[in-house]
Amino acid sequence: MTIRFTSVAIALAVVAPHYAIADSAPGETIIVTATRTEIPLSDAIVPVTVISRDDIELSLATDLAELLRFQAGIDIGRNGGPGQATSVFMRGTESNHTLVLIDGVRMNPGTLGGAAIQHIAPEMIERIEIVKGARSALFGTDAIGGVINVITRRAESAYFETSLGAGSFDSRSGVVSGGNRSENGDFSVSVSYQDTDGFAPRTDSDIERGYDNLSVNLYGARRFGDAEISLRHWQTEGTVEYLDFFLAPVDQDFTNSTTALQLDNAVGQHGSSKLIASFMQDDIAQNQGDDFVKSDRISLDWQYSHAFEEHTLTGGLFYVDENASSLSFGSGFDEDTEVRAAFIQDQWTRDRHKAFVALRLTDHDTFGNHTTWNAEYAFALDDNWTLNAGLGHAFRAPDATDRFGFGGNPDLDAEQADEAQLGFRFDPGNRHSVGIELYANDIDDLIDFDLETFTLVNVARAEIRGAQLAYEYRGERFTINAELTRQSAEDADSGERLLRRAEESGSLTYTQNVGAHRMGLSVFASGDREDFGGVRLDGYVLANLTAQFSLGNAWTMHARIENLLDTEYATAAGFRMQERSGFVELKYHWN
Repeated sequence: MTIRFTSVAIALAVVAPHYAIADSAPGETIIVTATRTEIPLSDAIVPVTVISRDDIELSLATDLAELLRFQAGIDIGRNGGPGQATSVFMRGTESNHTLVLIDGVRMNPGTLGGAAIQHIAPEMIERIEIVKGARSALFGTDAIGGVINVITRRAESAYFETSLGAGSFDSRSGVVSGGNRSENGDFSVSVSYQDTDGFAPRTDSDIERGYDNLSVNLYGARRFGDAEISLRHWQTEGTVEYLDFFLAPVDQDFTNSTTALQLDNAVGQHGSSKLIASFMQDDIAQNQGDDFVKSDRISLDWQYSHAFEEHTLTGGLFYVDENASSLSFGSGFDEDTEVRAAFIQDQWTRDRHKAFVALRLTDHDTFGNHTTWNAEYAFALDDNWTLNAGLGHAFRAPDATDRFGFGGNPDLDAEQADEAQLGFRFDPGNRHSVGIELYANDIDDLIDFDLETFTLVNVARAEIRGAQLAYEYRGERFTINAELTRQSAEDADSGERLLRRAEESGSLTYTQNVGAHRMGLSVFASGDREDFGGVRLDGYVLANLTAQFSLGNAWTMHARIENLLDTEYATAAGFRMQERSGFVELKYHWN
């Protein structure tokens, strides 16, 4: 990192920082991921899904992947049970085409592409914002299929919470969380631990493999008039037991963390600015040898927003200094990468019209200069119907493993995508809403393995077409969410289906309040999938039953029956998924 760049960033921070909270109806959800600024969820032009804290608690999920798997249009590929390697495929794109953020800080490593979502404990999460579609103009590389932003927990008032859980496969868990908020600042601390003996992850072996995970989330903020400075740290570490290629039992230690220092400030009545200095770490160490994978990233991200009568104009600068290193079977690499970017965007609202445009100029060590953009428009046809449309150009820069790992090619170009989407939404304001989204994504220069040269090359092209239908009802006592997705994700040259993506999927989530108690049923249906080696994975139906029982003013009992129908299914060839199993948790909450 150059001294000159750091000095400029610090100088900008002195005169700048903080989004003013957007005007919204009382109780309306505020999101930040769709536009990098705070807006009401109803103002988002592109489709945005929010998984709330209430939804997370009712699910009794053990990691982020379990929260995402009931979202239609998102395919999860998992190599067995808890802690095993997990991939997310959003809108038919590749597993490394989805950007995962922790409080806006990039989690995707510089070595293996996809973020380790299997290690993100739900106990640390306040809400999850899922933005589907190309978003490189706002967030840079990897955001071809969409962005998943994990917002960690904050204290709204003084609170203390603790819980103990147990369940199938000799699973145990514990959580301690607390914090306080005042006029001058706030703080929160959360610690969670889970340990399980697991089950046999491979279909060709009966050897069980376990997993343990210790997660910590710290947050502190201090306000000075119109300015606020905050520090946050999220970290998870533990051990994953698995089977190697020869079915020998092995294990590895992992550490994932993000640390961010943020400076926010209102500038006059209409301006706001934010500077984030962050550090990301992703480490994997093999315990039966010297092999390792390590990624460290220092980032500076500054932006300024100014609200005019009908516009909100935002611009900013971005800098990354990243190191990626690896050792595997005696060979490896140790590479540094720098990225510099500048972006500008405009949000415009007038009467029944809304528009959003964004432009980003990126200077990347791997492939040089590149321009990405988004252009979106929404029109309220009447009080009930809204039409929206969007275009976007995104990219993914080859990571260090693509360039210098086994079969690596340092001359690889960036993967590039052009996406178009069209949507209709019917919301009469009577608790019901219906939406339909049509999308098309053409991806060029896909990185694939050439069996003739045994190297990675830019040879493949992908053609993705899809439609999603969604219905929602939110009543006082119960809610219903239903989604259906039909898509084709194919190699544009050969016509073959892309691997581990279903052509049809559907989800249904029903929650019911029964006095002080709450019940939930989640159902996900997936069509068949193609996998490596010409293997076809059968379609399946997965159902989970969850419940929260109030035991008094401060005590609750949480329960989950996983795989209620005891379906035998796989999301990756040769790997088992969880059979019917049960989990319970006793929680104490004071505020």
